[in-house]
Amino acid sequence: MKLYSWNVNGIRAAEKKGFVDWLQREQPDVLGIQELKAEPDQLSDALKDVEGYHVFFNPAERKGYSGTAVYYKREPKRILTGLSDERFNHEGRTIILEYPDFTLYNIYFPNGSQSDERLQFKMDFYDGFWHDVDERVARGEKVIICGDVNTAHREIDLKNPKSNAKRSGFLPIEREWMDHFFAGGYIDTYRYFYPEQVTYSWWSYRFNARKNNAGWRIDYFFASDNAKDLLADAAIHTDVTGSDHCPISLTLNL
Repeated sequence: MKLYSWNVNGIRAAEKKGFVDWLQREQPDVLGIQELKAEPDQLSDALKDVEGYHVFFNPAERKGYSGTAVYYKREPKRILTGLSDERFNHEGRTIILEYPDFTLYNIYFPNGSQSDERLQFKMDFYDGFWHDVDERVARGEKVIICGDVNTAHREIDLKNPKSNAKRSGFLPIEREWMDHFFAGGYIDTYRYFYPEQVTYSWWSYRFNARKNNAGWRIDYFFASDNAKDLLADAAIHTDVTGSDHCPISLTLNL
């Protein structure tokens, strides 16, 4: 079973750059989309009716901002939105698919660069998310999490770590949270398979960053430790354009 995740930075913009053709060519079993930036009634029939797929949208209350979606072949037992803390449910950031063998969270984690208040919101969101997935794991569920996490974990995960050490996305407080998260029973699946591979998933539109490969790895598939037996392979698809992020994938033994 192949899971994909992609921050498309606006699904209508991605459509113009070949998104639907890419989806039909790649044929993931589930695709988690972040940064939808649209209401369903603003989308074309081509985006809402892709052959072989169901689709579920979770737009933000604020138009043209944030939002998530999932394209999936097999119906899950249940689809939920949001976290248990209602503070985090106005921006369309979370979709949860419950399958018999695992639960998938598709999340667009907040960016903390706009202000101190947004950085605190980001850190609180991280904690609220962790609380929720811990509860599921405690009940015996295997949890997979995909999305744009908006933090590079280690120096290997971005081109210029020293010059970005005081920038949200690579702040000590953000990186320490990830340290604690992994120590608390979760796996960075790309590093699980490729511990020293230098690969990025996001590049600024400025300074020819993508051409020069001056990027950040801020898009992830996480897995709870009890889901380790499901993990078959992980990949970052740097050849796919259409957004300032590229898609990432996780293959499961299912």
